[in-house]
Amino acid sequence: MSNTQAGTIFSVYQLGYIGSGVILSALTDRFSTRTIFIVSAIWSATANLLFALFAHDHASGLLFRGLTGIGMGGTYMPGLKLVAERFPSAERGKAVGIYVGALLLGGSLSLALTGGVAAQAGWRAAFVACSIGVFIGVFIALAAFRGYQPLRHAVMEQGFRREVVANRPALLMICGYGAHMWEMYGMRSWLAPFFTAALIGNGLARGTATGCAAVGAALVVGVGAVSTAVTGTLSDRLGRTRTITLIMLASACFSFIFGWLINLHPAIIFLVALVYGYLTVAESPVFSTGLTELVAPAYLGTAMGLQSLVGYSLAMISPTVFGWALDLCAEWQPLPGMTVDWGIAFATAGAGALAGPVFMQMLRKTPESRRMAGGRR
Repeated sequence: MSNTQAGTIFSVYQLGYIGSGVILSALTDRFSTRTIFIVSAIWSATANLLFALFAHDHASGLLFRGLTGIGMGGTYMPGLKLVAERFPSAERGKAVGIYVGALLLGGSLSLALTGGVAAQAGWRAAFVACSIGVFIGVFIALAAFRGYQPLRHAVMEQGFRREVVANRPALLMICGYGAHMWEMYGMRSWLAPFFTAALIGNGLARGTATGCAAVGAALVVGVGAVSTAVTGTLSDRLGRTRTITLIMLASACFSFIFGWLINLHPAIIFLVALVYGYLTVAESPVFSTGLTELVAPAYLGTAMGLQSLVGYSLAMISPTVFGWALDLCAEWQPLPGMTVDWGIAFATAGAGALAGPVFMQMLRKTPESRRMAGGRR
């Protein structure tokens, strides 16, 4: 496949997530979050297993990854809503940060497992192993939901329009989340191929380079399990918009720099990537926490569905734009021996990130922003 086709395989997962995430998140305002979460997790595990067993070309890969994304759409946001309902505003940033960190830790472990198993038994066995992990997660969820009683919130007249459609502060938070997702998924979806290219450029065989790159990408993604908890806690004290602005400006700087490091020693690239990975994902829980403070509880699921729609739509587009930039600049050498493809490709991620601080400054000027983090904005 071309780089652009490879990007679409990742992007269709986001498309499936968007389709189900918008609908199922909204349904949590009316139906049992427990049922939605469990059924979606089983769906996701089954679709991932089908990918392992039956994917054989671009079209079948698109089909099964899209189905897997549909399952994921019914787990992440509904689970986040449960955490938000459990903790008061002053502690919510830390709680949501830990929840998002658990998601990132799972993603990191799956990458590490994929790299290890694929090197020994092939990629199909690796996907089977990851599917088994999801089925185990279903049993853990069943135990965690024991005794769960859903909260009932009063529905207000014209509440949907006021709390979601015409809620400018919430929409600004959602737009900022979209900018964050553009950068994070552009970076994360191409991190392992970037590591692979760097290792091959330093003399490693392709097979060895691919396995090492998967492990390296897993470690970089795994850093997010720490950064989200730390940043979520920081936002409880420093404020939501201020924390997001500082982190996103720093991560955007790394996006504009990182791709140009392709010819450096792999150890240097990896160390920079650890910092880059820490910053790129760090503010993720702060967006979700802020949204819970700007929307009435009875409409939070619907607002989270809209957040998924905006965020994952941009996450779906970003990896493809990244791959398109790689293809477009593959043969361009402004100077003899100078390659620009990876530098420009990572810059497409950073360009989107710059919009985040702009939305946060607009939000900071609204009186509703005082609802967040006990008035710390």
